[in-house]
Amino acid sequence: MAVTTLDYVPCARVGDIPEGGIMAVNVEGHAIALAKSDGEIRAVDNRCPHMGYPLSEGSIHNGLIICHWHHARFDLVSGCTFDPFADDVRSYPVDVQDGEIYVNVHATHPDPVGHWKRRLSESLEQNINLVIAKSVIALRGQRVDGDEIAEIGARYGALRRRQGWGPGLTILTCMANVVPKLANEDQVLALYQGLLHVAQETSNASPRIVFTPLETEELTLARIKAWFRYLIEVRNADGAERALLTAIQMGATPSEMCDMLVAAATDHFYRDGGHVLDFINKGFEVLERIGWDKADEILPSLVGVLSGSQRSEELNRWRSPVDLVALLNGAFDELEDLVREGKGKTWDDADALTEILSGDDPHAIVDGLKAAFAGGATLTQLTQTLTYAAALRIARFHVKNEFADWIAVLHTHSAANALHQCAKRAPSLDLARGIFHGAMALYFDRWFNKPAARLPQDQRATQQLPEDADELLDSFVALLDTQAQVDEAGRIAYRYLSLGHPRGALCERLGHVLLREDAEFHSFQMLESAFSQAEELDEERARITLVGAARYLAAHAPTARALGQTANLALRLHRGEDLSAEDPDEDV
Repeated sequence: MAVTTLDYVPCARVGDIPEGGIMAVNVEGHAIALAKSDGEIRAVDNRCPHMGYPLSEGSIHNGLIICHWHHARFDLVSGCTFDPFADDVRSYPVDVQDGEIYVNVHATHPDPVGHWKRRLSESLEQNINLVIAKSVIALRGQRVDGDEIAEIGARYGALRRRQGWGPGLTILTCMANVVPKLANEDQVLALYQGLLHVAQETSNASPRIVFTPLETEELTLARIKAWFRYLIEVRNADGAERALLTAIQMGATPSEMCDMLVAAATDHFYRDGGHVLDFINKGFEVLERIGWDKADEILPSLVGVLSGSQRSEELNRWRSPVDLVALLNGAFDELEDLVREGKGKTWDDADALTEILSGDDPHAIVDGLKAAFAGGATLTQLTQTLTYAAALRIARFHVKNEFADWIAVLHTHSAANALHQCAKRAPSLDLARGIFHGAMALYFDRWFNKPAARLPQDQRATQQLPEDADELLDSFVALLDTQAQVDEAGRIAYRYLSLGHPRGALCERLGHVLLREDAEFHSFQMLESAFSQAEELDEERARITLVGAARYLAAHAPTARALGQTANLALRLHRGEDLSAEDPDEDV
């Protein structure tokens, strides 16, 4: 601690504390533990940083102060802990004059941001939820931007897991994306949940082997792209990573790198049920937040996932009873001519195409997409239409289906959203193949809409709901304290939006009900992709997309909510509350 003021306050006499003893004092509202060790007076925060137990009820041993609740040990001079689960305790400067003890509670750490960034990195390595939460709270208290906090987790997670990019980094990126749309109190929870999933996923994992670029300047980007696709084709992840790093070193742009990865991804059908596309997109989204100069750290984590992914043309349902692979390959042969035919035309038939995509005839779906290309539809028009059709599947998902089937319709939506974001970043004919892949995934999902749940605007009960915005929002939050309130959640969300109430307030509540849960991976994907799409869609389509999100979240709530309890403990400790004190308001 650096002394920044001479405002020392008298609080006790040296003679009041025996050797090895501890005394609790209050200095200008701060609970302080004064201890005498080796004849020296030391002062630390009286609250154990782990769970707030009074250190004055602990003991001194050989220059250490020991908490008697969970036996955490701290250096009396620096406050540093020997038990990382507990975190460091704050120490204060002491001055003794004429037997009087003076303590400076205004002394501050010389580099609080650097300190808490280090603590965050250490807590990720040690997978300590409470310290992750405390670090995020402290950094936000120092006005550190959410992206700067997310960067610590992203760079750590990309290097610490040999398998490469996974759900943890995806959740972190999703939460970094939605932080600006959340209420202030939930922004900390979003970053905390993203970071702890990275910590859990990397716990006890082997780190990635880091490769170097090729040592040559005699290459073109086109040649490297061809090599990269070939090496992914033959599942040579190490070679593909060197090719990727070489492209980055040559100065390839984000668009060029996205094109390289997406081209390799769409060389085969709907890899890993859409997860590969989603991971690729999230890799680029996190770089858009933390800076392209980190590309050589982040993008290599995607290579192993891409090369080792399952290729859907190997699955029976893509071959029988209809050979979808042959059907799509025939369409791919026509793509270039179809795009040429549509050049200069204006396409505006999203409603009709949505209906076709939602149908049960794969030949009609392929023909509909081909007609759209020939009619001048842009890639982003088609990816957005595909994503909206996938949102309709969720909005119409009937609760008669098995619970696990929610994830199937979610996968299609998140993959379609990823394709849409990549199309904005790096449009290409290679990427266009992904539209057909996603359309077939949507076709497989048709059974989850048989029967189809009625959309909220078609339900009489929707019109019987109240009109007041706060009443609707509060009832939505309360509703998700009970299991399986899927249809009612959708009705409330639609009613709220159809009355013209601010969309942002509903998004805040959707984020809140997710972040208070011990949510699983796919719920984070659902929230983020719905938010992303709603920003671009017209009002009615945005409503249906958010209705889908509301229904999905309601299907997966409530949970044990243990993660939120840890975050709440961290917040109370940050505020200086005494967690060991009796609560006078507690029911007897």
